[in-house]
Formats: sequence, C-alpha cells, structure tokens
Amino acid sequence: MQGIFGLRRVIGSILLAALPPTPAFAIDEALLPRNLSPWGMFASADIVVKTVMVGLAVASLATWTVWLAKTIELRRKGALALQRTRALEGNMTLAEASARAGDAHDAVAQLIQSCAREAELSGGILDDGLQERVALRLERVEAAMSRQIARGTGVLATIGATAPFVGLFGTVWGIMNAFIGISESHTTSLAVVAPGIAEALLATALGLVAAIPAVVIYNHLVRGIANYRALLGDASAQLMLLVSRQRDHREFRLARAAE
Repeated sequence: MQGIFGLRRVIGSILLAALPPTPAFAIDEALLPRNLSPWGMFASADIVVKTVMVGLAVASLATWTVWLAKTIELRRKGALALQRTRALEGNMTLAEASARAGDAHDAVAQLIQSCAREAELSGGILDDGLQERVALRLERVEAAMSRQIARGTGVLATIGATAPFVGLFGTVWGIMNAFIGISESHTTSLAVVAPGIAEALLATALGLVAAIPAVVIYNHLVRGIANYRALLGDASAQLMLLVSRQRDHREFRLARAAE
C-alpha cells in the first residue's frame, strides 16, 4: 500500500510540473475592475476628480447654450439691421426715417432716433456743427450696441483658455491617486494602477471636449459680431449722407430764393 501511495505522489508531482505556470497578468486581469465605462470611471473617481469632471461638463453645457442664444440673436438683429439700412438708402428725409423707426429698440432704430434727436436739439439748423454732433452721437450708439451684442462671448473665451488646464489638474490628481495606490498596496499590479490612470485620461478628455468647441464657437461668433458692426457702420454712413443731403438741398433752396 505504501508503494502505491508513493507512486501516486510521484505521478501527481510529475503532472503538476507538466502544467504551464499561471501568468501574472492573468491574476491582474482577474483583479481589474470590470466597469471601466465613462460613467463607471466617474462613479469610482476621487471627489476632486469628480468635481473637475462636473465643472467641465457644466462649462461645455454653457458653451452650447451661449452658441444657440447668440446665433439666434445675431440672425434676428442682423436681418432687422439690414432691412432698416436698405430702407435708409431710399429717397427719404430724416423726419420720415424717424417716423418709420418709431419707438423700436433695435440698433439701427436707436441710431435714427439719436440722429433725429440731435437735429431737433439743434433747432433745425443744418450746418457743419450738426454733422459733427450727429457723428459723435452715432459713434456712441454704435459702441453701446456693439457691447450689447458681444455680451456672453467672454464666457467662451474663458472656457477655451482654462478648460485644458482644469482637465490637466484632474489628470495630475488621478495619476497621484494611482501612485498612492501603488505605495499603499506595495505592488505595481495593473489592477491598482488602472483606475487612477483611467480617471486621469477621462478628465483630460472632458477638458478637451469643453475647450475645443468653446474656441471654435468663439471665433465663429466674433466673425458674426464683426459683420453686425459693419451693418451698423453702414447705417451710420447712410444717416450721415441723409443729413448732408438735406443740408445741401436746403442751401440750394435758399440760394434759389435769394436769386
């Protein structure tokens, strides 16, 4: 019997020796967290990394909100400014233009009302001084309307400039967590390193997702605002021409009366 048991032990030893050794990475894979989806990484992230991710998500939402609001505003105000500017190109007087603008609050209507107000304060005297005063008023109204249409674009510039660095902060913090995990577990196992690295990469990705659209949308809106300012400049030029035309006609009538 002892010989039989001894033979079994020898055979068992031979079979164990013949089996291939279990690789270390198989053990690591067994220990890896199974949920490495973006939501899973967010849920398992450190509170600091979570705060960074939430802030970047809010910044991205603000970017698209500003884009939608400013696009609608630019199209609406730009179409109205173009319509009023084309109307000024017709044969009309300043009084007719003022009556047509009425009490509207759009940019070109404000320009017309400001011009008519200066003509009224000047007592109907059409001279070089009136043209200079009208030009000054138009310049101030243009500046005010330009500031109004540009409101909100500063947020895009801020997001585009800071979001990559905020994402980088989350990246650094996630890598720090990975090294802390290595130090506490006294191992370089992938199961310890992977979660922190994944969180870091997710923070970087969110930083880019927030920053890149903000920069592109900001440049697009800046071009749209520049076109809108050009329309206001055209309207101001038409008003100056209208005032100058009325002055020339009045001087012509006075000259004919003197004859």
